[in-house]
Amino acid sequence: MSGVAEEIAYLDARGLRCPEPVMLLHQHMRKLADGGLLDVVATDPSTQRDIPKFCMFLGHEMLIQDCPEEGLFHFLLRKGQRQN
Repeated sequence: MSGVAEEIAYLDARGLRCPEPVMLLHQHMRKLADGGLLDVVATDPSTQRDIPKFCMFLGHEMLIQDCPEEGLFHFLLRKGQRQN
Protein backbone atom coordinates (compact mmCIF):
# COMPACT_ATOMS: atom_id res chain seq x y z
CA MET A 1 0.00 0.00 0.00
CA SER A 2 1.51 3.30 -1.07
CA GLY A 3 -0.31 5.55 1.41
CA VAL A 4 -1.27 7.94 -1.40
CA ALA A 5 -4.98 8.77 -1.37
CA GLU A 6 -6.73 8.92 -4.70
CA GLU A 7 -8.75 12.04 -5.41
CA ILE A 8 -12.43 11.31 -5.83
CA ALA A 9 -14.77 13.54 -7.83
CA TYR A 10 -18.34 13.86 -6.54
CA LEU A 11 -21.71 14.07 -8.29
CA ASP A 12 -24.79 14.86 -6.21
CA ALA A 13 -27.79 13.97 -8.40
CA ARG A 14 -30.32 13.93 -5.55
CA GLY A 15 -33.69 15.30 -6.62
CA LEU A 16 -32.97 14.90 -10.33
CA ARG A 17 -35.15 12.65 -12.49
CA CYS A 18 -34.31 10.57 -15.55
CA PRO A 19 -32.50 11.40 -17.82
CA GLU A 20 -30.72 14.16 -15.87
CA PRO A 21 -28.57 11.97 -13.56
CA VAL A 22 -27.04 10.06 -16.47
CA MET A 23 -26.55 13.23 -18.51
CA LEU A 24 -24.62 14.79 -15.62
CA LEU A 25 -22.74 11.54 -15.09
CA HIS A 26 -21.61 11.61 -18.71
CA GLN A 27 -20.35 15.21 -18.33
CA HIS A 28 -18.46 14.40 -15.13
CA MET A 29 -16.86 11.27 -16.58
CA ARG A 30 -15.57 13.21 -19.61
CA LYS A 31 -13.67 15.53 -17.26
CA LEU A 32 -11.97 12.69 -15.36
CA ALA A 33 -8.63 11.23 -16.33
CA ASP A 34 -8.57 7.54 -17.23
CA GLY A 35 -8.74 5.56 -13.99
CA GLY A 36 -10.26 8.49 -12.09
CA LEU A 37 -12.91 7.89 -9.44
CA LEU A 38 -16.40 9.39 -9.31
CA ASP A 39 -18.67 9.10 -6.27
CA VAL A 40 -22.35 9.49 -7.21
CA VAL A 41 -25.46 9.83 -5.04
CA ALA A 42 -28.96 9.93 -6.50
CA THR A 43 -32.58 9.58 -5.46
CA ASP A 44 -34.10 8.49 -8.78
CA PRO A 45 -34.72 4.72 -8.63
CA SER A 46 -34.00 4.41 -12.37
CA THR A 47 -30.32 5.14 -11.65
CA GLN A 48 -30.06 1.59 -10.25
CA ARG A 49 -30.63 0.36 -13.80
CA ASP A 50 -29.23 3.24 -15.86
CA ILE A 51 -25.84 3.79 -14.21
CA PRO A 52 -24.70 0.13 -14.44
CA LYS A 53 -25.77 0.05 -18.11
CA PHE A 54 -23.93 3.33 -18.73
CA CYS A 55 -20.77 1.80 -17.23
CA MET A 56 -21.07 -1.43 -19.18
CA PHE A 57 -21.69 0.36 -22.47
CA LEU A 58 -18.83 2.86 -22.06
CA GLY A 59 -16.30 0.58 -20.37
CA HIS A 60 -16.27 2.13 -16.89
CA GLU A 61 -15.92 0.04 -13.74
CA MET A 62 -18.62 -0.07 -11.06
CA LEU A 63 -16.79 -0.40 -7.75
CA ILE A 64 -19.74 0.15 -5.42
CA GLN A 65 -23.48 0.12 -5.93
CA ASP A 66 -25.51 0.32 -2.74
CA CYS A 67 -28.51 1.84 -1.05
CA PRO A 68 -27.29 3.30 2.26
CA GLU A 69 -30.80 4.41 3.18
CA GLU A 70 -34.23 4.04 1.66
CA GLY A 71 -34.54 6.19 -1.46
CA LEU A 72 -30.82 7.03 -1.67
CA PHE A 73 -28.60 5.29 -4.21
CA HIS A 74 -24.81 5.38 -4.05
CA PHE A 75 -22.29 4.46 -6.73
CA LEU A 76 -18.51 4.59 -6.91
CA LEU A 77 -17.19 4.43 -10.46
CA ARG A 78 -13.72 4.18 -12.02
CA LYS A 79 -13.35 5.72 -15.45
CA GLY A 80 -12.27 3.21 -18.08
CA GLN A 81 -9.41 3.65 -20.52
CA ARG A 82 -10.17 5.54 -23.69
CA GLN A 83 -10.37 3.34 -26.75
CA ASN A 84 -8.30 4.44 -29.77
